[in-house]
Amino acid sequence: MKDKVIWITGASSGIGEALVYAYSNLGAKLIISSRNRDELFRVKGNCKNKMHVHVLSLDLENTGALAEKATEAIRIFGKIDLLINSGGISQRGLALETELAVEQRLMNVNFWGTVALTKAVLPMMIENGAGQIVCISSLVGKFGTKLRSAYSASKHALHGYFDSLRSEVYDKGIQITIVCPGFIKTNVTLNALTPSGSPQGTMDEAQETGMLPETCAELIVKAIDLGKEEVYIGGKEVKGVWLKRFFPLKFSKYIRTAKVT
Repeated sequence: MKDKVIWITGASSGIGEALVYAYSNLGAKLIISSRNRDELFRVKGNCKNKMHVHVLSLDLENTGALAEKATEAIRIFGKIDLLINSGGISQRGLALETELAVEQRLMNVNFWGTVALTKAVLPMMIENGAGQIVCISSLVGKFGTKLRSAYSASKHALHGYFDSLRSEVYDKGIQITIVCPGFIKTNVTLNALTPSGSPQGTMDEAQETGMLPETCAELIVKAIDLGKEEVYIGGKEVKGVWLKRFFPLKFSKYIRTAKVT
């Protein structure tokens, strides 16, 4: 990855921030993005080679502006070798209590923002004959749990879209990896949207005791390097993917009463 150009969204915290440090240590040239410009500069200040880290703030919900942001990102180093779509927002609210506008926001940020940014970068990669697209999904992109209906839907949508896209660009030198983390110790639950759309403001116990983001980032970097199509990362919660696939009825009964926070 030395001298490769990597654009990471959601780079101001959590998994995205950990990926910035991991790739900075490998000598990559980085473009780091999120809504919080101040936090992005904090992350840049922590990097090994600050001269190769460029801050580009953006809002994934503002899909109409993302094509212009992509043009700006490409102009910085002349190309994008790897786009890591790590930006997103979670949810903690029952489906019947959650306002439709909140559910639409979750889809706009997690799904449409990722799609719009990818479509803006992809033509340049195809013209160059190579490129990698990574989507940070979730284990609930493979199965649903309570309190995450719209969040889970947005992640399921990523799988359908990018699985289809992979089949369309496989012969153009483009690799697509979908990463499904479980409980990772980040601030994702602090910022998760409640039924009214306000941040939850508290840390879930499962998140607090989850895998460190640095460990998660190491596993993601390895999966990308190996060109894996899909990877599951976490603790025992990963077993839910296989339980759902091979014993769907048993999983359905289990998840009704499972502790998911």
